[in-house]
Amino acid sequence: MTPDAAPPRSRSARGGAHRAPRTAQNRSSRPGKPRDSGSKPVSGDSDSQSGAGGLIRRRKATLIRVTAAAVVAAVVGVGLARPGVPSAEPIVTQFLLAWESRQYLKAAELTNGDPKAVAAQLAAAYQRLDAADVELIMQGVSQHGATARATFGVSIDLSGSGLTWSYDNSFGLADGSHGWRIRWSPAVIVPGMTNGEQLAVVSNWAPRSQLLDSAGQPLAVWSTVYQVGVIPDHLTNAQRTAVDLADVTKIPEDQIEGQMDQGLSAAFLPLLTLSPAEYARLQTKLNAIPGLLIRRRRERLFDSIAPDVVGTVGTETASVLRVNGEQYRPGTTVGLSGLQQTFQQQLTGTPETQVILQRSGLPVAALKTWPGSPGKPVHTTLDAGVQVAADQALAGQPGSAAIVAVQAGTGKILAVGSQTAAGMPGLSPLTGGYQPGQAFTIVSTAAILSAERLSLNDPVFCPWRNSVDGWTFRNNPPVALGSNPSFRSDFAHACSTAFAGGLAQSLTASELIRTSQEFGIGGWQLPGSRFFAGQLGHPVNSGVLAEDVIGDGGVRVSPLGMALAAAVVESGRWHAPSLVAGLSDPSSIARISASPQVLGELRSLMKDAASTGSNAVADIGGNVYAQAGTAPYGSGRLQLNWFVGYRHGLAFAVVELSRSADSSAAALAGRFLQDIQPGG
Repeated sequence: MTPDAAPPRSRSARGGAHRAPRTAQNRSSRPGKPRDSGSKPVSGDSDSQSGAGGLIRRRKATLIRVTAAAVVAAVVGVGLARPGVPSAEPIVTQFLLAWESRQYLKAAELTNGDPKAVAAQLAAAYQRLDAADVELIMQGVSQHGATARATFGVSIDLSGSGLTWSYDNSFGLADGSHGWRIRWSPAVIVPGMTNGEQLAVVSNWAPRSQLLDSAGQPLAVWSTVYQVGVIPDHLTNAQRTAVDLADVTKIPEDQIEGQMDQGLSAAFLPLLTLSPAEYARLQTKLNAIPGLLIRRRRERLFDSIAPDVVGTVGTETASVLRVNGEQYRPGTTVGLSGLQQTFQQQLTGTPETQVILQRSGLPVAALKTWPGSPGKPVHTTLDAGVQVAADQALAGQPGSAAIVAVQAGTGKILAVGSQTAAGMPGLSPLTGGYQPGQAFTIVSTAAILSAERLSLNDPVFCPWRNSVDGWTFRNNPPVALGSNPSFRSDFAHACSTAFAGGLAQSLTASELIRTSQEFGIGGWQLPGSRFFAGQLGHPVNSGVLAEDVIGDGGVRVSPLGMALAAAVVESGRWHAPSLVAGLSDPSSIARISASPQVLGELRSLMKDAASTGSNAVADIGGNVYAQAGTAPYGSGRLQLNWFVGYRHGLAFAVVELSRSADSSAAALAGRFLQDIQPGG
């Protein structure tokens, strides 16, 4: 076939050429002859007449013997094409075999050109393709007196890309005083090639696709990136530049040099894209490398809102690429965590690859194009307005903290945020498993009300200390409610001793377990992201049951889990969480909803709690429903302070680390709710 001569597409700013490692590999057998796809093992054989810089591997000796036998058969079978005129076919076969075997001078001596010049052109023909293997296959010879025309096929393994380029070509011959000779021009190598032109492989990566919020807007934000590259024509010692850059980046030097060899030599060739932090770390060493140029750009790549779920992106210097044996290619991006990692293949797609003719480092024509497939965006459920409110509320927070917000009626996750304070551990909004403290009384109160053994106005004593089956309970922080507080007052003030004592004793372990399932503690998945669904122990006695009722003991939840529990109160039933549009939980268990009466009473209790004491700071507009809680973290030197509730269909969980149980997460929750933009 004749190669496609359409003009090449312009390279993107993040484009680059591929090149396989320059070290040859031995092989024990020769595969078939695929066309335009696949790859074959590399042969390491060479020949003393190969010429400088030649990269074409010699065919196995067994195949050469087979070809030689075919030549003899052709001579014997064909004989003279016309009486007195020898056949041109043996010369064609000898030329192709010598070329393929890297015996370039021997092949050149069968042409009418200057042998040394032709040998040099043959040796350099496929050098910039990094050809791991080349097959030349004679197809036929048509002879008319003292002239002839030979057709042949070429199959080239472009090892760096895993592709095979195949094309058909032909050349003329003339019979003279020295016998048949190939009429030489660079078009013998590839159709249309002229003096001064070179072959090269160029890859064009489309920009990495974006993670989008629920309105279709990118979660990534514009930020500074640093492009490190070269202009190949301006390099005085490309090998030195490659060696020095490899030392800094740990990218194999032969792969870097291969990219510079194949790049459009008159244009800026990007080799690396670095974040500001990585550039600052490497800046001194990069500035000492001869020939490197640094360009500052703005891209939606490294920074984003909702980094807890979006995750991070690495580029060419990411060590995971080397660990996984990935070939170095300029423009490569790799998700290192979060959704960027989960949806890596969808976001990046595949590059367009072209074999081109270039002159003076600039493209002349595209000979073969393998279309790439651009990445596709990933649509999330995140609401930018709610997410920005969470980020702003967390900014400057003195302790580590986390916020999760969900749409109460659907389970869609609207915001996920966290901040880690200096000298404190971080809190994970989706994967952390923490004791919720009295915030769990949202669930245990639903169990108590469902058992129909107590009403909201029944008196339940709230002592400063009590004992249940050998377990001692105290209010932390202290609570003073007088001599005869009601169940309603106990809930509003999150009185642990009231719940662990009289209230817990009105429950059975099975009733608490059943209600916790109704509120989504355990038994669900979050497709597309890591998560912790929550767990509840199996209380074996009344003391352990009392612990679980107040969110201690074996109870573990994530901030997401508590936001989903609050959503049950507002919406009336459980909704499985979702973070990525179109992905649902295939294993979510069926959950029985609490009765409307129980939910109505629970809403009334949460409304009172949100306006009581220090909680009132979060009661924006007087329409917040919530419960607060405190639980030890780790060894107990730090405290987890919770504020869990809902407002206008948005359910949330706010948790912060503090060195005192007297602190309240209500202030952080209030800032978050206050900052939510209209429509969020």
